[in-house]
Amino acid sequence: MLNALEIVTTVIVGVMVGVEFAVAFVINPILNALPEDSGQLGKAHGGRMLGAVMPVWYIGSLVLVAVWAIAGWDHHGTGLVVTAGALLIVSVIMSILLLVPINNRNKTWTPENRPADWKEQLRRWERFHYVRVAVIIAAFALLVTALV
Repeated sequence: MLNALEIVTTVIVGVMVGVEFAVAFVINPILNALPEDSGQLGKAHGGRMLGAVMPVWYIGSLVLVAVWAIAGWDHHGTGLVVTAGALLIVSVIMSILLLVPINNRNKTWTPENRPADWKEQLRRWERFHYVRVAVIIAAFALLVTALV
């Protein structure tokens, strides 16, 4: 049963990492290359879509990692799993404090009501997102290593 939990957790976290990596290095560059305000409108739509799913995914991943750490407490690799969990906690805190506030504002922006600094706010979100991606990649790498 522990093996199944390890595999399911690693796959779920890995797919989450893949989505966030794709947002950072595929979707955002595509949206940033669109003319005029099209990119911001696309990011607003993406923020509404992913904003509904990602909190459940992040918290669910964290819960699965915690269950893995508890269930496998006496097994090899538990320290790696606990460290991965700590990194996922960091990513959730980063999300709540840094990324979600910008995303929540962006979701409501239209060409008529955007603030003057909207481009800088989106660039700030992207910088924070790069750091968050690095954190969750590190967590994923630790989980994969714990499987060995």
